[in-house]
Amino acid sequence: MKIFKIIFLIFVIFFASPAFAGDISVKYENGIYHIVLKGEKVKKKIKFITSEELITNKEAHIKAKAKLTVNAGFFDPNNGQTISYVVTDRMTSADPIFNKSLYANQFFRKNMNKVLNRSEFRVLQCGNKFKYEIAPHNAGVDFECSIVTSAQGGPLIYPELKLEEEGFIVKDEEGNVIRESASVLHKTSRTIIGIKGTEECHILIITDENPMDMYQVRDLCKDLKLDRAMGFDGGSSTSMNYKKKLEVISLKGDGAGRVLKSFMIVY
Repeated sequence: MKIFKIIFLIFVIFFASPAFAGDISVKYENGIYHIVLKGEKVKKKIKFITSEELITNKEAHIKAKAKLTVNAGFFDPNNGQTISYVVTDRMTSADPIFNKSLYANQFFRKNMNKVLNRSEFRVLQCGNKFKYEIAPHNAGVDFECSIVTSAQGGPLIYPELKLEEEGFIVKDEEGNVIRESASVLHKTSRTIIGIKGTEECHILIITDENPMDMYQVRDLCKDLKLDRAMGFDGGSSTSMNYKKKLEVISLKGDGAGRVLKSFMIVY
């Protein structure tokens, strides 16, 4: 907590009003960093990447020489393999179907269709135009469109919260929750991505200072008037690096920043 307060004091002046770096704006309020990527040019500068070995968000940020880096999809910390699909430069760079631990887990094996079809954020090229999309992984793309880069996460949060449909909670016959993943029903730090209109991508870094459950996040996305929103990995994975000015990590664990599998890079 002390570490976060020190970071906040250093940047409070900088983030008292939105800070702009070309097509990127960043604003801090009530424990939440609200990042907006706006305009046509920035769409071409977004790339989802994976690392062969697990690395911190800061390491990925420095290696890519990025303006902005945030954590992306889910992964298995025991074997370093992905639980989320990732497309980099039009090629699949992370495929959970090759993660043997999924098949060894009784829940994942039984609910594989739900897990593999969780929501993903896409940057599409349609002719000479680029656009954002949030859709189930198995959903096709419009005619003359192709996926340039994407990362799967989940669940879909807005306009409809799909916890059961994407296998994040399981209920018994009486409607009681008997299994929960990604602490969706509990308050924790989170990384959220959404879209508004055709020109704006919104990223919410919900810090330890204002943890939220997914129902609270849904209401926040509604207040922000987003069209669609979904989750990336959260909790101790919540991470952001902005230029050389800001680093945000969850203070859960050792506070040094969790090592991760996939990242959203903005050049």
